[in-house]
Amino acid sequence: MELENAHAHRDLIEQCKAGSRSAQFNLYNLYAKGMYNVALRMVRDSLDAEDVLQNAFLDVFTKMDGFRYESTIGAWIKRIVVNHCINFLKKKRPDWEVLDERSTAQIQDDPAAEPYEGRYSAESINRAIMMLPDGYRVVFSLYLLEGYDHEEIAEILQISEATSKSQYSRAKAKLREILCKQQIN
Repeated sequence: MELENAHAHRDLIEQCKAGSRSAQFNLYNLYAKGMYNVALRMVRDSLDAEDVLQNAFLDVFTKMDGFRYESTIGAWIKRIVVNHCINFLKKKRPDWEVLDERSTAQIQDDPAAEPYEGRYSAESINRAIMMLPDGYRVVFSLYLLEGYDHEEIAEILQISEATSKSQYSRAKAKLREILCKQQIN
């Protein structure tokens, strides 16, 4: 089944490379919803996410000849969407907390922190993620939700790896704080 699916995607990609509008529409329909969710997690606003998505797909279709099957088409599209989100956020200038050598030791989680025994709904977690400051939310989303490692995040965002780790650690702490406040209210 996977081989058959990969072959169908290859045909669709080749049709897109040839300029077929219907193939582009089909590819867009296959990936738009998932890529919109990626964009929304990163830029936080639905209208901005839609704009980012549209601009990203314009790039996908104009740069389709550059796709060399070195990864899946979904991963390639996601990389373009993430880059568009980052460029969008750079224009808004999120605040990155830059670390010095002394503060890198504080990156590890606090071992004394007690985990919450209960469960949170996906909706409450998503709301809490949207409440994170831009720098925290972007690193958190890239690392935990999109699967990038801190070295890749550092390269993408042009920050140090220690800053990426710190932003992620602080995002988790802030997320816990937000979720606990939601539970109390």
